[in-house]
Amino acid sequence: MSSSTEFLSDFKDATQSVISTRRPWPQFLSLSSLSLPSSFSDATTRITHNFTFFLFNYTLIFLLILLLTLLPHPLSILTFVALFAAWYFLYLAREGDEPLNLFNLVALNDLAVVVGLGFVTVVAMFLTNAWVNVVVSVIVWGLVVCFHGALRGTEDLVVDDHDSPYGPMLSGNPPPSAGAGAGAGSYTRL
Repeated sequence: MSSSTEFLSDFKDATQSVISTRRPWPQFLSLSSLSLPSSFSDATTRITHNFTFFLFNYTLIFLLILLLTLLPHPLSILTFVALFAAWYFLYLAREGDEPLNLFNLVALNDLAVVVGLGFVTVVAMFLTNAWVNVVVSVIVWGLVVCFHGALRGTEDLVVDDHDSPYGPMLSGNPPPSAGAGAGAGSYTRL
């Protein structure tokens, strides 16, 4: 049970970290920052770095693409807006580990809320025939992310080491598991 609690806590933390990566749209769309990558390795590094740095912007682009693919299906749009609101208010915006109280009769923990919302989301996708639109949206979004991420240079982006996709490998500090005597430049021969 603790692993599912940890998963839900990690999921909530990840969602809140996406919101914390809001970047200004002029910085995201800066034409002066566009350039061709020098190699495939450079392109993948740029995509990874830009995805980490502009995660909130990419998420909003996904929601816009999803909305555009659902335009011919207004019932699906209303259903997804209601589902997004339900996910936000019933799960993401709640404080800490407090259970969700339904009419002061039933207290639901995070696991019950996620399972319930997940089930309702999947059923709604199939009942409104929106699952094809979601798949198409994900594919188009992936192409947009890869195209923008590969072309946008990362030289002007300032990111903390812990926010980098490469994490502590870029910092001069030893990893937390290193012993007290191990420094940034000390290695052990095998």
